[in-house]
Amino acid sequence: MVDVVTRITINRPWRQVAGFARNPDHAPDWYANIRSVRWRTKPPLRVGTRVDFVAQFLGRRLSYTYEFVELSPQVLVMRTSQGPFPMETTYRWTPIGKRRTRMELRNRGRPKGFSWVLGPFIAVAMRRTNNKDLSKLKRILEEDSA
Repeated sequence: MVDVVTRITINRPWRQVAGFARNPDHAPDWYANIRSVRWRTKPPLRVGTRVDFVAQFLGRRLSYTYEFVELSPQVLVMRTSQGPFPMETTYRWTPIGKRRTRMELRNRGRPKGFSWVLGPFIAVAMRRTNNKDLSKLKRILEEDSA
């Protein structure tokens, strides 16, 4: 089992952070590994929405479809079940006063087949990548306010 949690504080109100981060069309802007996004269901985002992502991770091209399974103002949960590494991704936005937000990004999954052996290495790479992604999101949102 891989379970990676990363957090960052962003100097923007939580509604602004959540509004930007939860929009799949913005994923290539702040996720270094996301190459493209395609909606399988019509917008707007809601429980049951399905979105295709194409990513590059550890030198491999990955295509997967996430289904959004929980969507509230401060929490978003999406899951993918296909491929060698089914994954659940959770975003959580917590206000810190009126102008700051703590964002948490959690990725949980259970590698299938031989991939389970690589689980600890995948977790280290995922944590490093998630920290970079959240830092980029912070830069984008804080520069936007400058």
